[in-house]
Amino acid sequence: MFFTKAVFAVGGLATLASAHIKMNTPKPFSSPQVSSSPIDRSGSNFPCQSADGVYSSAGVSNVMPLGSKQPLLFTGSAVHGGGSCQVSITYDTAPTKNSVWKVIHSIEGGCPAKNTPGNLPDNAEGATPFEYSFPIPSDIPTGNATIAWTWLNRIGNREFYMNCAPVTLTGTSGDQKNFEGLPNMVVANIPSISSCNTDKLDDFDYKYPNPGNSVENFSSFEMKPLNGDCGAAPAGGAGTGTGTGTGTGAGTGSGSPATSSPAASTPTRPGGVFVENPNGPAVTPPTAQPSAQPVAQPSAQPAAPPAAQPSAQPASGAGSGTAFPAGTACTPEGQWNCIGGTSFQRCASGIWSAPQAVAAGTACTPGTGEIKFAAAKERRHPRAFWM
Repeated sequence: MFFTKAVFAVGGLATLASAHIKMNTPKPFSSPQVSSSPIDRSGSNFPCQSADGVYSSAGVSNVMPLGSKQPLLFTGSAVHGGGSCQVSITYDTAPTKNSVWKVIHSIEGGCPAKNTPGNLPDNAEGATPFEYSFPIPSDIPTGNATIAWTWLNRIGNREFYMNCAPVTLTGTSGDQKNFEGLPNMVVANIPSISSCNTDKLDDFDYKYPNPGNSVENFSSFEMKPLNGDCGAAPAGGAGTGTGTGTGTGAGTGSGSPATSSPAASTPTRPGGVFVENPNGPAVTPPTAQPSAQPVAQPSAQPAAPPAAQPSAQPASGAGSGTAFPAGTACTPEGQWNCIGGTSFQRCASGIWSAPQAVAAGTACTPGTGEIKFAAAKERRHPRAFWM
């Protein structure tokens, strides 16, 4: 059932005020509890609706093999006539305003609702009747990470939505440069962070300046570019792909000038807001994404040691925490192991992942079980780049 613009304007306002849309798959963090509200315009709870920097994944397990295709599903009925969405990744497990987010999939128009002029019949806790998916690149590093779904609504207040989920990426690990070469996530309608915005663009779907190689277009309405400094298309690259599906859109365009000094240059960072990556700008764009494959339990894990290695089964969560050998058997699924407060690993698909350092400025409580990553409240020196 579709609503006319007039019906939305009169009857949809109550829904606008009371409920919006929230991501239910991938399963979001248990804390901060996912909300259907947009990110506060002040940016106080950016990113991931976290105002205090504390994250918990208790009871949450999203295991995603590299190269797999993953579902993207929502709850709620106030779809604001759709809009445009992105799916992005950071390897920070407790994201902060300093985190660098890289886009792995863009949906230009028709997200989170296709061919819908206004809102759906009021049902704040019902499943949104539109299904989407996104590919996990096959050539990025494995390990623990955070996935974000971001949304710029087509009609209604000028807002920016962001829900986040903890993930464990499995398979044969790729190169960090492939991750760094992905486009940066667009952040809009948060003046304290970016000048990028959708002001006076009601009734239009939005084109991202650099949506990446994995792009879908479900727009039933006229499309417009975003306002302000939102980034630019890659130099020499083809703009955005049109067509549906998650195939390989634009080619790999230019091969940026060789700049080996990590801090000496100011790289082009497409999107609304980015914080400088201490490892330096990406030099090599990623190769085109392979066609997405069905979700399956990973069979291409790095060569695993025999399952009966000593300490393969966690015995105690006390003390400073001890690393379990990567690839050894473990239970229960989804259990975390914090090692000395400075690194961690997870039981994913029945085996321990390789230990990974916590994000700068964060710490975890040593031991096995559920885990909380707390962002330190010490001095921080964010450096934002407006494009």
